[in-house]
This record gives sequence, C-alpha cells and structure tokens, in this order.
Amino acid sequence: MNASHITKSKSSFSLYLSATNKTLSAKLTLGLVCALAIGGCQPADNESNEASDNKKAATNDGPNQALAPERIQVIETLSGVPMQQLASFDPQEIKQGGDTGISISSAESYSKPSSNLTASRKGSFFIGNAFFRQPWVVAPASTDSRDGLGALFNVAACQSCHIKDGRGHAPMNADDDADSLLIRLAMPATTNEQRQTLQDSLIEKIAHPMYGGQLQDRGIQGVPAEAKVAVQWVDKPITFADGHVETLRAPTFTLDNPGYGAFNEELMLSPRIALPMIGLGLLEQIPDEDIKEQAINPNKNSPNEGISGKFNWVMDPQTGKKALGRFGWKAGQTKLITQNQSAFNEDMGLTSNIRPHESCMPMQTACVNAVTGAEEQGNDKPPVEVNDEVAKFVEFYTRNLAVPHRRRADDKQVLAGKKRFYDMGCQSCHTPRYQLPKTDDDHFEQHGQVIYPYTDLLLHDMGDDLADRTVAGKLPPRDAQVEFLANSYEWRTPALWGIGLAKTVDPQATFLHDGRARTLMEAVLWHGGEAKKQQQQVLKLDKQGRDELNAFLKSL
Repeated sequence: MNASHITKSKSSFSLYLSATNKTLSAKLTLGLVCALAIGGCQPADNESNEASDNKKAATNDGPNQALAPERIQVIETLSGVPMQQLASFDPQEIKQGGDTGISISSAESYSKPSSNLTASRKGSFFIGNAFFRQPWVVAPASTDSRDGLGALFNVAACQSCHIKDGRGHAPMNADDDADSLLIRLAMPATTNEQRQTLQDSLIEKIAHPMYGGQLQDRGIQGVPAEAKVAVQWVDKPITFADGHVETLRAPTFTLDNPGYGAFNEELMLSPRIALPMIGLGLLEQIPDEDIKEQAINPNKNSPNEGISGKFNWVMDPQTGKKALGRFGWKAGQTKLITQNQSAFNEDMGLTSNIRPHESCMPMQTACVNAVTGAEEQGNDKPPVEVNDEVAKFVEFYTRNLAVPHRRRADDKQVLAGKKRFYDMGCQSCHTPRYQLPKTDDDHFEQHGQVIYPYTDLLLHDMGDDLADRTVAGKLPPRDAQVEFLANSYEWRTPALWGIGLAKTVDPQATFLHDGRARTLMEAVLWHGGEAKKQQQQVLKLDKQGRDELNAFLKSL
C-alpha cells in the first residue's frame, strides 16, 4: 500500500469483533440471560430426581410449567417441534450447528470450517483465516497487504482477542495486558436533541470529545496510547443452602496514565471480553422477525413478573439505514460484514469502505497526522487499508467457523441437567432451536439448517452487579443509552453452543461480558435483575443438582 496522510475522525459507531408472519397476543421471556445467562435451571428445592419426576407427572406440566402459554407457542413455532421433544433426548441436537457442525473436542474445536463447505469454497475460508490470524504492521512496510496498523489501536491481529477463535479473558492482575478485553466508552446525553437522536437510533452513543467511543490502549511510535486498563479483584463468597461455598470475584476496572487529559467522572466504561466466533453465520441467517417475535413487554402475562426482553434497533453503517442488531454484547451490529469492519477500525485502527475514517479524535493531533497504509481504490472511493476483497475473505471466514457437535448428549446425568434447565424455563430466554430459511444469497452452507444455539438474541436487564460503571465507580442512570437503545444494565443473551469446550480451546477463557466468571457456575451465580429469582433457586441446589446442571452445560 502507498503511505498517505488522511484526516482521521473517530465515529461513534464502534463494535468489537460483534421471515415469518407470526403474530401472538403476548410473549414471555424468562430472565436467565446476560453474558452467559444460564442460572436458575432446577427445581425450587432440593428434591430428589425421583420426587421431582413424580411431582411433574402429577401436574402433567413438565417443561411447560414455568412458561406462559404464549411463550411456549413462540418457542414451538420457531423450533417446529413440541416442547416435550426439546426437553428430552433429541438425536438431532447432537449436531447443534446442523450440517455445518463438526465432531471435535480439542484446542482446535472452534477453528474448523463448516463441514458442508465444498472444496471449491474452502480456499476463501483459508485466505480469510490468514488475514484473521496474521498481525498487521505499521505503515509503510514491505508487507503492503497488511500495513496500516494504528495509529491508535488495541491489538495487531483479530486472533489476539479471539484466542483460537474463542472467547477472551480479563486481565489476571494489575500488571497483565488487556489483550482480549477492551473498554467501550460513552457519555450521558445532556441535551434534549442528543436524547432524541439516541432514542431514534440515529447515532450509537454520545462519544467522549477526546477519547471517543472506545479506549485504545496502544499507539504506534510517536502517538501516545489513550490509557492503560487495570483491574483489581475482590473475593465475594456466596453460600448454597447445603453450606457449599463458591467464591466469586468482583472486578474494579480503572484507566491509568491517561494520554490526552483527565477523564470525566460521568464517563461510562463498559469492559468487554472477546466473544467466540463459532456459528456466527448461522445466527446471521435467523430471520429478523423470529427475533422480534420474542421481544415482550415486562410483566405481561408472566408467571415470573419483571422478566422481559427487547431487541436493539441500530444504524447500519453500510446502508445508512436502521436495522435489527444481533451481534456483540449489546447487539449493536446488524451483520458480520459491519461487525468485522468496525472491529478492524476500532480495535486495530484500520480503515475500510464501511469505516473509512481512522479511529482518532480531531484533537489527537499525533494520531491525525500519522502515516497510514491507505491505498487508492478509484471509482471516487476513499483510500482505505482493508480493501473490499480482504473484507469479503474475512467475512466468509467468520461466517463459516463450525459449531462443534455436543458430547455425551444421551448421558443420564446430562439429561437430568437438561430436564432442570427446561423445567425452570431457562429456554424462555435461551431459545433452543431455529429452522433457518433458504435465502436469496450465496450463504449456501447456512441455508435451511436446523440449529440449537440457545439464545433469543435479545437484550435483558441483568441488575446492578453486572451493570457497567462510570469512571468514578458509580452506577449510570438507567435511561442513559450507551449503545443505540441498550443501557449499561442490558446485555444480549449469548449463544450457549460450544460453551462446554471453552476451557479446552483456551484454559484461561472466562465468562460474562467482563470475564469475571472463571466457571459456568460462577456465571450463573452472578445473575441478578430479571434473573434474581432464578439465581436464588440455584442456591437451593444440592451437590447432585449442581453437578447435573454443570454436566448439561458442559455437553453443549
């Protein structure tokens, strides 16, 4: 690429590397959600399996007991099968990614192509993989296909965050680098015009005038980094009814050594670890209407009042039109091409046709004046560092990372854990099954698949403990939007498929949006807000119940 100077301005659109006509009178969403909403999937007390079975047989409700009839109908319509079939052993669910899935249980479990990818299309996958894995370098460089890193950035390669295409982890201590975690930034709206613009989804957020919408903790030579991310952990023991103690850890994130002046006390910080890359093309194929259909108003026909879910309505940076958000911790991106190019821009300082401006604020003069690797494209397009060809290869790669098959799906202990999961209504948020349509595009591998992601892709309020904080350590106002319609308390339900292999792929992998949970049970116990009642039910589990629930989750 030719080195050139371009004017750089940080857009407020930033996100991390992120069909039916069915109308129902009311819908229920149970609040077991968040950055790993998996709690509360068990009977209300420590009854034995036999007693639990007898009780359910007497009521003849089983997995339907905890859900409103309208929500049951939604799940069964989306899945195409009765709830009782979903709650029992289903051989088809072993292939939770449909025909795209693979049978593998190793450190490479998240890095294989869709199994139905034809030989003629595998070349595009492996070229995309190369751009995803290999580091970009500072311009000018002899490696002109991958130069232009920075001037401000977080990492030099996608793989640095998505370790082996998996999830990231929080810094282990104050001296550890935040390579697979980033900090999103937002300021509260201060005028009626700003509030209305946010409510209309015309902008993502109110960016900080000096630091923008995402903190970048690295800079090329001569360009100061914006700050260093540090975290301190405080133990928080929590006791089950049988006396068993789990020790959670609560994080406090701080921004040290600010490079461009002091931070405003009301600046809202949102720490986020990298999400796993598997199955994203399948989630992209879920029709918008299937997601919208699951959003409900709180307290409406709900046996668990206060439970709700909403979809994020965002501005698509490619089309300039508002669309349904589905990717990222707050569902702030509409599709993979925009998620990828937003991550290139914010995380690595790379420009593309969708994100043509460097991630510098106007007052960051060293960043603004830095040499770039942008190359002229012709046809009146701006010079960029990630051209359309590279962007398409990376999109194809991220669309076709296969979901590993389930393990031990017919095991007695796993099925007992699954029964608990369904009997308490966890599937109300973690929608288990979708039937994907065949659409008018070249996403052939995803067409017509039956998948089991266990997510509704909606936003849910998970309470104060899991909410973001301001620089001053305070809870933000609930009406302060930080990513389009999402506030600091709301998180998108993540897909659970493949989660049982997270530690196999990377032993340091952590759970929840900020990586505070080291185990699946810790993630369960952090649930509050809409899921507080379910968290309290989890605490009544005895050892057998805990083991069964863990066994089911680890089989996914």
